[in-house]
Amino acid sequence: MAKRTFSTLETFLIFLLVMMTAVTVALLSLLFITSGTIENHKDSGFSDTQSSPATQTSLATLGSTTTQGSTVTNGSTTTQAPPVMSTPEPPLFQNFSGYHIGVGRADCTGQVADINLMGYSKTGQNARGILTRLYSRAFVMAEPDGSNRVVFVSVDIGMVSQRLRLEVLNRLQSKYGSLYRRDNVILSGTHTHSGPAGFFQYTVFVIASEGFSNRTFEYMVTGIVKSIEMAHKTMKPGKIFFNKGIVEGAQINRSPSSYLQNPESERARYSSNTDKEMVILRMEDLNGAELGLISWFAIHPVSMNNSNHLVNSDNMGYASYLFEQEKNKGYLPGQGPYVAAFASSNLGDVSPNILGPHCVNTGESCDNANSSCPVGGPSMCVATGPGEDMLHSTQIIGRILYQRAKELYASASQEVTGPLAAAHQWVNMTDVTVQLNSTHTAKTCKPALGYSFAAGTIDGFGSLNFTQGTTVGDPFWDSLRDQILGKPSEEIKECHKPKPILLHTGELTKPHPWHPDIVDVQIITIGSLAITAIPGEFTTMSGRRLREAVQTEFATHGMQNMTIVISGLCNVYTHYITTFEEYQAQRYEAASTIYGPHTLSAYIQLFRGLAKAIATDTVANLSRGPEPPFFKQLIASLIPNIVDRAPIGKTFGDVLQPAKPTYRVGEVAEVTFVGANPKNSAENQTHQTFLTVEKYEAASAIWQIVHNDASWETRFYWHKGLLGHSNATIQWHIPDTAQPGIYRIRYFGHNRKQEFLKPAVILPFESTSAAFEVVTS
Repeated sequence: MAKRTFSTLETFLIFLLVMMTAVTVALLSLLFITSGTIENHKDSGFSDTQSSPATQTSLATLGSTTTQGSTVTNGSTTTQAPPVMSTPEPPLFQNFSGYHIGVGRADCTGQVADINLMGYSKTGQNARGILTRLYSRAFVMAEPDGSNRVVFVSVDIGMVSQRLRLEVLNRLQSKYGSLYRRDNVILSGTHTHSGPAGFFQYTVFVIASEGFSNRTFEYMVTGIVKSIEMAHKTMKPGKIFFNKGIVEGAQINRSPSSYLQNPESERARYSSNTDKEMVILRMEDLNGAELGLISWFAIHPVSMNNSNHLVNSDNMGYASYLFEQEKNKGYLPGQGPYVAAFASSNLGDVSPNILGPHCVNTGESCDNANSSCPVGGPSMCVATGPGEDMLHSTQIIGRILYQRAKELYASASQEVTGPLAAAHQWVNMTDVTVQLNSTHTAKTCKPALGYSFAAGTIDGFGSLNFTQGTTVGDPFWDSLRDQILGKPSEEIKECHKPKPILLHTGELTKPHPWHPDIVDVQIITIGSLAITAIPGEFTTMSGRRLREAVQTEFATHGMQNMTIVISGLCNVYTHYITTFEEYQAQRYEAASTIYGPHTLSAYIQLFRGLAKAIATDTVANLSRGPEPPFFKQLIASLIPNIVDRAPIGKTFGDVLQPAKPTYRVGEVAEVTFVGANPKNSAENQTHQTFLTVEKYEAASAIWQIVHNDASWETRFYWHKGLLGHSNATIQWHIPDTAQPGIYRIRYFGHNRKQEFLKPAVILPFESTSAAFEVVTS
């Protein structure tokens, strides 16, 4: 190819971008501070016990009121573990058939303002309020004599970061000694794209998060650990039942042309280009009292699109919400003893936007290899869900998942029996030799992202006009990359072929490595069920190949008829894993397969090794592997903490726009208050909700809470103004089931205050709207 020359305009643009990058790097360098001093906050202070039924508040005036709380200072914490002090084990009842089972759920929402939402990597998609809270749901299972136990945790976040897992394990060791460890604890993200970012340590994800937020990191770690503590404390003898079944009408393959690259003989074995099977575990005590549910299903939680700014748990979280509300009668959302987790699986190429991709400007289908429209290109090609808007689509898909899980749960009769086991290794994924056949080997690569990574998907296209399916680089972007980041080596370019490398992240180490080298591989077995903890997003066929290979490995060594579950987004995030054949097409998922074309083969080889070790009882002989790093210095969030200010003559919580005197069911009650930055509430958790909707009970003269900010009927919007001013708008979408009567809306917040030459303090406040009436007609 002839060498390209650059026009004057292109040269100027390159120079401008280089200068902007230099300034940015200089600014980021100034922002280096130790992780122990970035936006720290004190421990959450949540109760160790399960929440009680919907709490009641004392009778207050029906008018609007505001109260200011006492001063709470901002403490500094570190990520170093205190000395190990094992908690004494509760005695376990041993003479029964089954397992000791414990379940727990704890809030892990983090910031709901001034932080990027993790998943779409869209600049400007910052959180501006909350639709639902995010939860960590933990399940502890132990053999009758307590000799072996395993823990599975499903967390309403985009993915589990390596830093998050290492800190959770560190704190569990501090409290429980060697009881909960790297090998028997799985942390799995549901992959909602509407949770806060900022809890990563590798540079690519720190950039995508627009900085590291220790405030959110601490909140998440605390919630995950607390959910495990609750599960530990509630352990009781019980039984586990298994079931599986097909789910229809909830998903499509978003890269069908890539799927078609797989051998026809392999595709002929399956009736669909997505995995439609849902696997569920039903847990109950020996008296038949229900304890919890775990469901695994392959679907992307992207019903909420990249125009959303409200923190929420998307379609999988809505399914959990419906299941828990049904089982925890009389409790507010997020409360009650029953725990239902809808966990992720091999969702890499699976979308809930079942109407498929269409050109938003013409309406014609753009279901093609490049996901591109004749007019407008890739940015016009968008997939849509079945609802009137993204919230409605979220509820439709979530209800489908809930309804099918409910059916499978009700008919689950196959009891899970047998020993518990766990196997884990840390592996340098940049240097795995893969045995392809008896004569040929291949190797994994140092991480790199391809051109199509920047294109995004039909669920959320990239901000630049890159195209999926790109197999040839562009001289302009290559030159720009080379001048800013340096040239990728010939070795990494050759290793990743046919991927044209956009970012050679495995060769970039400043300010920290851009991608992980050391990755977790892990399997836990519960009788005849094996849960494979996948550190990324497997495509449909990748998951099928892994399941088959692991099942065969177990069978080869005497463990017949094992059910293999793919649990996605576990322990550390490494983007996507496609098949070798899908990799050749270089759509988004392949361009995001960071360890090269043989990544899947490497994982299959590694997980077969774990399966063999469990089946032959040689787990103790497994190499521990190279321990991953835990970086002490990270780039702080680029959004500064500023003092909150109320308008002259007003105070925080004052009502700016009151509720109307009367509403009908189906209408939206709305109140706007003088607000303060909601991220303060992640730092000082005096209040555990931003809002309540309360009904006046005349007979007992009390206000009864009927909704909180975890309810799907409520919305909390934060409107950021200038110089620390802001408003908070609370909406209650009054359901048809609402009882007629007198209601009010309450707002709970925290404002940041700082006096001259004094440290900032966080002050809680609360406010109450005027009472209003709800009528049925």
